[in-house]
Amino acid sequence: MKPVGLSAVPSHRRIGIVVFDGVKMLDFSGPAEVFVEANQHAGDYEVVVLSPGGGDVTTSVHARLSTEAVAGSGRFDTVLVAGSELAPPKFLTDELIDAVLDLSSRTRRLASVCTGSFVLAAAGLLDGRAATTHWKFTADLAHRYPLIKVDDDAIFVRDGDVYSSAGVVAGIDLSLALVEDDHGAEVARRTAQGLLVYMQRGGGQSQFSASLQGPIPRSSVVRRVTDHVRGNPRLPHTVGSLAAHVNVSARQLTRLFRDELATTPAGYVAATRFEVACESLHVGFSVAQTARAAGYSSGEVMRRAFIARIGISPRKYQQRFASTGPIAV
Repeated sequence: MKPVGLSAVPSHRRIGIVVFDGVKMLDFSGPAEVFVEANQHAGDYEVVVLSPGGGDVTTSVHARLSTEAVAGSGRFDTVLVAGSELAPPKFLTDELIDAVLDLSSRTRRLASVCTGSFVLAAAGLLDGRAATTHWKFTADLAHRYPLIKVDDDAIFVRDGDVYSSAGVVAGIDLSLALVEDDHGAEVARRTAQGLLVYMQRGGGQSQFSASLQGPIPRSSVVRRVTDHVRGNPRLPHTVGSLAAHVNVSARQLTRLFRDELATTPAGYVAATRFEVACESLHVGFSVAQTARAAGYSSGEVMRRAFIARIGISPRKYQQRFASTGPIAV
């Protein structure tokens, strides 16, 4: 694990945000706006946009962004490395890695937004640390860099003076947390209010990701069961009833599910019901209607399932992620 930073804090807090060609615009602009807004509420931040060689870079929305070169840019209180919609191998360059490694020796704390974590990882700055990234890339991060303890559900992770955040808007969550560390909860709260964002969101990344992921069934037996469950989520499925549906024993069906889907029949039923519930809430079903559609025995049973899976209730999930139409109550 490489050390990060300097203990001394400059008289004002210089925030360096590292960008590059193909950078996700919101990965840069979200955190930048947090620090600029915080300056309206007793913050003391100077935001400096950096790139390995300086000059203009092209963002994900094809806007050009003026930057300063990393070399000679001085000391920083905080350096954030933005991410990209591009797959990490497409934006990871030796120049970018070397630039971030250089900056790590002249900043008090270091952070990444979204796939910016791959830059920190490639520089060896996450070795032996806990970290996260966008949920679509957590498995890849863990595979490429086995020395990192990847948290695949965190909005952001702090390990010492190194921070990492999940995708896009999670960079705002992280930046608000940094403002709170620097200036207290009241300044962070007023900053969040000024930007019309949550000061702290409940739940982890799984509330935003596809709820059913994993391998595709290989055998016709498992495929027939999964099709049956997805087509009939309201039925009172049990391992016995599912096994009878395909004329195999409960033990054999359980073994096939473990081998092919890395779950149990009961686990698959639970995941399917959760997915159906999320989809129903998105289109405006009430909690009671959703519970019936997804096969939960009651709204309370569904509420406990949501809390266990994503840390928030169905009603809060709907308030955050439903369509812009009216919400049924």
